[in-house]
Amino acid sequence: MPTARWNGAVIAQATDAQVQVVENNVYFPLSAVTQDYLRPSSHTSVCPWKGTASYYDVVVDGQTNANAASVYPEPKDAAKQIAGHVAFWRGVSVER
Repeated sequence: MPTARWNGAVIAQATDAQVQVVENNVYFPLSAVTQDYLRPSSHTSVCPWKGTASYYDVVVDGQTNANAASVYPEPKDAAKQIAGHVAFWRGVSVER
């Protein structure tokens, strides 16, 4: 079962059937992410084939991992399968 952890907390957990894997990154459906650990960030980035990503800070026990979660709310057609899915990085451990 794919699981994302940071600072001792399980941030997201989903079945294999729920996640999307793109460029070796695991994208969790938003419903599989514990919302209490996410805080919206103003940061964005642009991928030429996925589109514009929005970010969240991951906050656990008063510790903040800035911009450690990304989501493509309206991805380009080539990446439409990750719409509304969240990927993690910046030290967030993702196990498959």
